[in-house]
Amino acid sequence: MKLYSAAKAPNPRRIVMMLAEKGIEDVEIINLDLAGGDNLTEEFRQRNPIAKVPVLETDGGLSISECQAIYRYLEETCPQPALLGSSAEEKAIIEMWDSRVEHAFFVPVGHAFQHSTGFFADRMTPVAQWGSEAAKVAAKFLPVLEAQLTDNEFVAGANFSVADITTLCTLEFAKVIRLRAGDDYPAINRWYKAMQQRASYSA
Repeated sequence: MKLYSAAKAPNPRRIVMMLAEKGIEDVEIINLDLAGGDNLTEEFRQRNPIAKVPVLETDGGLSISECQAIYRYLEETCPQPALLGSSAEEKAIIEMWDSRVEHAFFVPVGHAFQHSTGFFADRMTPVAQWGSEAAKVAAKFLPVLEAQLTDNEFVAGANFSVADITTLCTLEFAKVIRLRAGDDYPAINRWYKAMQQRASYSA
């Protein structure tokens, strides 16, 4: 398999972490230069028409994009450890929390980054006011996450899952917009320290 990735980009990191958690090593990682426009070439658009990373290319030549779809493919082809859950209830709760993190935290952090830093100003029109508002929306998720981690060891309950991977990558991505979980969030910080001890953190 091949993983079209980008160094330091949060979405590709989610897949790299899942590969590490599952012990999947036979994957060639191809890092693209996003600032240089490697993802905008016609060749790459054949793999993903919306020109985003990550893209997982299977041994059979199928290109899979979108983190949730890649999560699903890796879970189905390498079931253990189960990172999308085992029982129907656990699967639903993990998907629920992964979706909450994606839409209420990751997406607004991404919008804040794009619209406040000008990183992609050559291919979009940054709107500074929206960047500022998106950062406020992202910050509102921290109390929600704190409450969940106060009562649970991991984001989706008792077991480590893709919801933890998505949350970790988002929390570290949020540093680029100066959003951090400070001392007011002891449960998040307890969880974060535990995440840093996992081998996949440094993958």
